[in-house]
Amino acid sequence: MKGLERVSSFVGSTFAIWVLLFAVLSFLIPSGFTWIADYITPLLGIIMFGMGLTLSASDFKEAFKRPKEVAIGVVGQFLIMPLLAFALVTILPVSTEVAVGVILVGCCPGGTSSNVMTYLSKGDTALSVSITAVSTVLAPFVTPALIYLFASQWIEVSASSLFVSIVQIVLLPILLGLLVQALLKDKVEAGRKAIPLVSVIGIVAIVAAVVSVNQEQIAETGLFIFLIVVLHNGLGYLVGIGLGKLMKMQPKQQKAVSIEVGMQNSGLGASLATDHFSALAAVPSAIFSVWHNISGPIIATIYRKLQEKQENQS
Repeated sequence: MKGLERVSSFVGSTFAIWVLLFAVLSFLIPSGFTWIADYITPLLGIIMFGMGLTLSASDFKEAFKRPKEVAIGVVGQFLIMPLLAFALVTILPVSTEVAVGVILVGCCPGGTSSNVMTYLSKGDTALSVSITAVSTVLAPFVTPALIYLFASQWIEVSASSLFVSIVQIVLLPILLGLLVQALLKDKVEAGRKAIPLVSVIGIVAIVAAVVSVNQEQIAETGLFIFLIVVLHNGLGYLVGIGLGKLMKMQPKQQKAVSIEVGMQNSGLGASLATDHFSALAAVPSAIFSVWHNISGPIIATIYRKLQEKQENQS
């Protein structure tokens, strides 16, 4: 069991490398990965079940202890990223599928990687976990409404179908994970240690599937989509920390909000795009998965170094 824990820890800490490696492999050898496309939704369900196993009642209690800070993060998450996505695809010349894909990932809740990045940045990790938990639980209601609001001018959007999908692949697996954790308690500890490994395998598989299915389109427009994703993610971090400053939050809380806003549950975006729109609409989510696992450690390091510099000066 200790061996599994070491492997899980190693794979989790080298997440970005595995995502990038298999994104490249699936682009170069697409035929070896296209079969995974049929399993994107179940894979995300497994990841969300693992998230449920790691959450606890205290994560939600934190939201009631500090409702203002959590509300700022959640509102920032569901306001800033959709607005930035809409602005970018309106200003820049993109196809309908790409526009919908960028908006889709922008309307998703925060990703679990944000909690790790907040910890590495010496930010308020408890706040980050609470924001992720609350935004994920609200996603079945908020995400479909936002997608309908921002994307319906490009393509027909069924908010009710999106709601059902998010309940099935996000909310129910998380609730099941919480139930299993409550019933089995300490007995799930061993399974909890394997969650980073399962999550990495799941996200890597989803990215590889999306890239392989869209290999030709990525070869033609991938660089442009990548630039949009980098802008979207980077502006999310900047506007997020600006929101924290505007609301007069403490520096640690500002970092948590910034990272929560900038990092999305791109696996959910890829799954919804594949099921409800088109394979090409899933490409921004796949590229986001690759990029935010690179930008996350970078922004965490910048925030940590700035804090250390201020501490040394004081």
